[in-house]
Amino acid sequence: MSKQPLNFLCISTYFKGADFLKSCKAEGNNVYLLTKKKLDQEPWPWECIDDAFYIDEWNQNDVAKGIAYKFRTIKFDRFVALDDFDVEKVALLREHFRMPGMGRTTAHYFRDKLAMRLKAKEESVNVPEFTDLFNNDTINDYADHVNSPWLIKPRMEASATGIKKIHSKDELWQVINDLGDERDNYLVEKFAPGDVYHVDGLNVDGKVVFSRVSKYLDTPFEVAHGGGIFRSASSEIGSKIEKGLQKMNAEVMKAFGMQFGASHTEFIQSKATGKLFFLETSSRVGGANLAEMVHAASGVNLWSEWAKIESTNLRRKKYKLPKINNQYAGIV
Repeated sequence: MSKQPLNFLCISTYFKGADFLKSCKAEGNNVYLLTKKKLDQEPWPWECIDDAFYIDEWNQNDVAKGIAYKFRTIKFDRFVALDDFDVEKVALLREHFRMPGMGRTTAHYFRDKLAMRLKAKEESVNVPEFTDLFNNDTINDYADHVNSPWLIKPRMEASATGIKKIHSKDELWQVINDLGDERDNYLVEKFAPGDVYHVDGLNVDGKVVFSRVSKYLDTPFEVAHGGGIFRSASSEIGSKIEKGLQKMNAEVMKAFGMQFGASHTEFIQSKATGKLFFLETSSRVGGANLAEMVHAASGVNLWSEWAKIESTNLRRKKYKLPKINNQYAGIV
């Protein structure tokens, strides 16, 4: 297996992951891209792509049938989801074709905010007080015992999309009633002011082999709802907060069953108590130029190294992390 090219089907319904495709090709693999037809004019690294397949819109059954047809002549060795919104779709494809990698149950922990919180709480990882929106009595009990303000969050969206800040029980029920039959796709959690951090990392054989802690200077939520400029910067290397968040990130990765690949995880430090809380995670490289910031500070290109991890895992070789620079960077 170590000498013959492996066939990677990289799936992305957004334009991203060029460095992954380049690195995957440089490792001696055949690289196939499945993306939306409207993205066919984007500057993908075409010199690294052996063939591209297109869809207009995602239909799980149609995509599976299309891949099955291509599978007759191309023996795919791995499916890779390059974007957060493709993680669960690709997990279903892996299960259908019995492909190695993250299945639907594990993928849910990296996509569904409710699943994340329930699993984290079960594994004794600190999370803000929360509840699902399934049962009226449960919601009333939550609102009576957990002080506002609260945040209502969609379970499956990324970043700050769809989040609403709630200040009273009456307002909470107004929003829930407006959601109608969609309320089961949301959760509510305690809003606690604090500093929000993100840990961007690489995972191999069930362990975190690299992680870099950074702090949002303007959080995605603040920018989305209050305006301003999205900013982030490296945290102090060797500091108490960095060590605490790296330890907490490792606990989350272990609890959620992350075996190999890239991850982007967010935490908050309460201004009132200084306590750290887990917010959410994803099995992907962070967007909004965060990967470029990490690369500038550490010398580690998360996209490229993720591709190398996937390739070495399939070839049953040992992954070697590049030299790490302990420098600082920021983005605006």
